[in-house]
Amino acid sequence: MFIIMLIYYQLMTIIANYVINDLDISASLAGLIAGIFMVFALPARIISGKLIEEFGRKKMLHLGLVIYGLGTFSYFIAGNFAALFLIRIIQGLGFGVATTSAMTIAAGLIPDSRRGEGMGYFMLSITIASAIGPSLGIFFYQQGDFSLILVFSSILLVIGYFSLFFMEVPEVELSAEHLAEIKSFKLKKLFEFKVLPIAIVGAMTFFAYASIISFLSTYVDQINLVKAGSVFFLVYSMSMLVFRPLTGRWFDLKGKNYVMYPAFLAFAAGLIVISQAQTGLVLLFAAILMGFGFGTFSACGQTIAINSVPDHRVGIATSTFLAISEIGIGIGPFFLGMLIPKLGFRGLYLAMALVVILAMFLYYLFYGRK
Repeated sequence: MFIIMLIYYQLMTIIANYVINDLDISASLAGLIAGIFMVFALPARIISGKLIEEFGRKKMLHLGLVIYGLGTFSYFIAGNFAALFLIRIIQGLGFGVATTSAMTIAAGLIPDSRRGEGMGYFMLSITIASAIGPSLGIFFYQQGDFSLILVFSSILLVIGYFSLFFMEVPEVELSAEHLAEIKSFKLKKLFEFKVLPIAIVGAMTFFAYASIISFLSTYVDQINLVKAGSVFFLVYSMSMLVFRPLTGRWFDLKGKNYVMYPAFLAFAAGLIVISQAQTGLVLLFAAILMGFGFGTFSACGQTIAINSVPDHRVGIATSTFLAISEIGIGIGPFFLGMLIPKLGFRGLYLAMALVVILAMFLYYLFYGRK
């Protein structure tokens, strides 16, 4: 998972610059190239959720890595917009299958009694990748050209793929009834409706997070905190690195409410602090709050989804939660961009704090009061 995400963050950071500067393509088309990746990753997640249990978790991870690798290797021969557009689609499909399979495997490896803690450890692979991937991509791009990133990514993918042959993956023993259920093509075989409540809460929370990943760099430039803004995500990632294992353990020992309410409140507080930031230290304090808040929710929300279904539905539950939650990030930049002229950046972050509080209220209705 670390290898998959490291490659993702490296490429996502510089793909627009590469398209504009190296291929002489317009900024608007560069945005399309960057975004089409996740557009195709989402349906791949939904479809793979069903196929994971039908064909086997390890086989689907193999398939996902092969498609992801095919897309990554194909960058070497991409010389125009059409080729790059197709490559991003292929890579997005592989990303969706591979990440969903990896998360399902992780959930299967962890004992039920320690699932919150275990998923917290597993999600650190994404945290660490998000901390070093963007900087690594920028470094490689500045040192030479785009091909350096591709060579490094290709080496990582080969290592990741062959490591699968040494990985013990427990497969779910499906009864004839469960197998027939999974093979059918009814809507409930692609979606896990038991996960919808936490997935809706996730979509709202990820929507609020989209205001950070999409507009923070513009905001810190406007308020003259560029230096602090440049290390915001590093501090945010370090905060997640510290808190995720702890909150996962608390989740198992104390129950979900013990960590979920503080997570929502910390995330909302972080957004409020960002909206009022006047100094770099205040901005970085917000990064710590958000690392605890959003980092805890993204791991524990996934755990709640997994715990709500039997073992043979874990793959579908994982894909449902991820696909619906990430819709928030997918549509967030478009709608939030329309709010900025009316609210300003400070007003935007205050509004997103209210969205998080609303998400907490929905969590209370769906889970907390029970």
